[in-house]
Amino acid sequence: MTYVHMTTREQFLPADPVPGLTLTPLDRDSPLVVDVQARIGAPHGWQSAVRTGDEWALWFARHPDRAFWLLAFDGEPAGLLACDVHPGDEVEIDTFGLVPEFVGRGLGGYALTLAVRQAWDLTPTVTRVWLHTSSVDHPAALPNYHRRGFSTFKTEEGERT
Repeated sequence: MTYVHMTTREQFLPADPVPGLTLTPLDRDSPLVVDVQARIGAPHGWQSAVRTGDEWALWFARHPDRAFWLLAFDGEPAGLLACDVHPGDEVEIDTFGLVPEFVGRGLGGYALTLAVRQAWDLTPTVTRVWLHTSSVDHPAALPNYHRRGFSTFKTEEGERT
């Protein structure tokens, strides 16, 4: 497990825009939250890919303030962003990724750019944006985080899905 963060907006290195790629708020009751998250995680063994309806209900109950956004490419669901605000106005990017049919199409850098901008704008006083990634995630994930300005602050043995 690798944990990365930015402690100032000035560390953020945006990617070039990709026409047609958008990030819009998604109501937590939207079926797209479950569907897109499961599709993102399936190739990587994420727990979200195999949760039952009851397990999803428990997951939502444990995270009542989690906010969601849909990444879309030319109007088609392409990915998801989910964020939590923690004490001290730290924002955790809990979920970020693209569904398999949009991976490898040059969207990841700008998708992460949109996600990081949203994370920094979540509250007026954000002090840090952070996330964790795993060696079972897409191999381009960690290099993309580093290219956008995240730095590694902790590594742990073992994986959490």
